[in-house]
Amino acid sequence: MSFTAKDVAALREKTGAGMMDCKKALTEVNGDMTKAEEYLREQGVAVAAKKASRIASEGAVWAAVSKDGKTGALVEINCESDFVAKSPDFQALCAEIADVITANNPKDNDALLALKGKSKSTVQDLLNNATAKIGEKMSLRHFVRYESKGFIGSYIHLGGKIGILVEFAVSKDLSKNKEFTALANDVAMHIAAFNPQYVDSSVIPKEFEEKELEILKNQAMNDPKSKDKPEQVIEGMVKGRYKKQLAEICLVEQPFVRDMSNSVSSVVTNLAKSQSADIKIVRFERLVMGEGLEKKTDNLAEEVAKLSK
Repeated sequence: MSFTAKDVAALREKTGAGMMDCKKALTEVNGDMTKAEEYLREQGVAVAAKKASRIASEGAVWAAVSKDGKTGALVEINCESDFVAKSPDFQALCAEIADVITANNPKDNDALLALKGKSKSTVQDLLNNATAKIGEKMSLRHFVRYESKGFIGSYIHLGGKIGILVEFAVSKDLSKNKEFTALANDVAMHIAAFNPQYVDSSVIPKEFEEKELEILKNQAMNDPKSKDKPEQVIEGMVKGRYKKQLAEICLVEQPFVRDMSNSVSSVVTNLAKSQSADIKIVRFERLVMGEGLEKKTDNLAEEVAKLSK
């Protein structure tokens, strides 16, 4: 049995599934509309489409790093409840998708959705099947992927609330060195806890520096204790305050989470000396689950009123 574009549109209207999913379904069942609808239901596509308008503001950020430490990825997958986000099935889904990103280097979300994981299903099918099985909307939000000639460390905080990737440049292979890999994990954990904005002062945009110095100068000029001091003194105060601010926003200058008496830079330098190697933090990514998403809110009074009708 053949089918037309109108049949595809009709199936889409009836099930809410995407055009390509509807076309695939009709192809699989030789144009039989009833069987095509059943096919979509079996694949979880129709179920996923019906839940598409629901808010998926919970979920997890997950990480994957290749065995050699050269490639790593972070991905945020969203669902509707924190209970599901903590479930083994959902976290296995996140882990499989993170592995797909690490292995394939997709250019965007659409490319990722079309790739296949270890289960031989596409990422889109994995999300659809999880939606059908669990009963909550599942969605891919965004991902980050690093490739490095050095080493990539990762850390996941509180089961997926925050995810970190951090890249190190190293002068020799330390991927199997337990002290180094432990430090890489600790630095990633530090980033999760302290939320630095930059690796070091060399990568701070000139515009940011100029703006902050202007703000600090105006603060000093408006302070009754310092406004009458000579300009040279005020400039010295401003530079000192800006240097203190750098220690707060630059990763390498922050007190290390495992040893607050030492900076991140000094801890990395000390390990480098002990390993007779050059080690430098190159970049990092910090993803916070649900950051900027609309959150689902429940109104108890409204729910009670609905039940009483």
